[in-house]
Amino acid sequence: MYETLELPVENVLWRMERTGVLVDAALLGAQSEELGREAAALEAAIHEMAGVQFNLASPRQLSDVLFNRLGIAPKGKKLASGAYSTGEEVLSELSLDYPIAKKVLEYRALTKLKSTYTDKLPQMIDEKDGRVRFISSASRRLVLFMTPGMYVNASFSLLKTENPTMSEGRTSGVHCILLYSSPRVLLRATASEVFGVDIGNVTAQQRRMAKVINFGLIYGMSAWGLRQNLGVEKGVAEHYIEQYFARYPKVKKYMEDIRAQARTHGYVQTAFGRRLWLPDIASSRIPVQKAAERAAINAPMQGTAADLIKMAMVAVQRWLEETGAASRMILQVHDELILEVPQAEVETVREALPRLMAGVASLKVPLVAEVGVADNWEAAH
Repeated sequence: MYETLELPVENVLWRMERTGVLVDAALLGAQSEELGREAAALEAAIHEMAGVQFNLASPRQLSDVLFNRLGIAPKGKKLASGAYSTGEEVLSELSLDYPIAKKVLEYRALTKLKSTYTDKLPQMIDEKDGRVRFISSASRRLVLFMTPGMYVNASFSLLKTENPTMSEGRTSGVHCILLYSSPRVLLRATASEVFGVDIGNVTAQQRRMAKVINFGLIYGMSAWGLRQNLGVEKGVAEHYIEQYFARYPKVKKYMEDIRAQARTHGYVQTAFGRRLWLPDIASSRIPVQKAAERAAINAPMQGTAADLIKMAMVAVQRWLEETGAASRMILQVHDELILEVPQAEVETVREALPRLMAGVASLKVPLVAEVGVADNWEAAH
């Protein structure tokens, strides 16, 4: 893996980091202002619910308001300061019963998004070419933003549908094709089974809930975790779990088998042999052991997906170099590759990417790569 994948990927990342990404500073500025207004409105609502003005950025003051002034029973432990924790895990549990905790979580999410991305990214733009470049691995996560220009967005799917829906249109002179990804079909099917409705009548809310159920249960989420994520009663969450495993018994068997494999061998591995060692699987401490079991279930799927996108990056970069294309790969996010493509190469790249990406491996379930083209990343989805 090191010689055939990691070293070639290093070269691809080197090129991507130095190419950088065009950033629309004006749009980010407008988004930052909007986030600021939303955060201010949330802050005012929280103060009204608390009946007192206080500094939301102060964990100690928030703890005092929640657990002393409002009399909410603390869920976490006391910190060295003497105050009870108001961390995300604590607030997430409290949010099931107390609206003020949910508002605080929303406030934190908005302010973090504003300070980390929409405020900071414009300051990082290179004045010479309008691009942001991320050289260190620590800052590679700061890439989720809108980008002007012409982009191809290509993403993997591991489920091939019989009749994918396709729509065509024109956007700023760029031929735009949107192929609705097969995971949407899968989520509608799951929602249909779990909620007992016809697949054609599945609502957007039910599809969202099916996504949480699908990915949550596969990754070892408990009834409590499902309740927390869906905002439903514990009994309802337990019912969803029962319905899911009754409909998909092989998923449950996979989870049981992978736990047993991890306990027997002390590791699990991806489809390509990358291993994750799990010494904690033998721990006498139940919470530690359960965490290792969740990692065991997660790693083969997430790790295989990571291997696949790395293989795709190497294959696409090799093709770009061999063909002498002016197109450039600029970002990789989860299962997506984003390329900056001149107008003259749009059709060529659009045709080549699915073939290159789907051809990196042969699995029992066919690999499918879907492509969208537009003048910014968001519109290419």
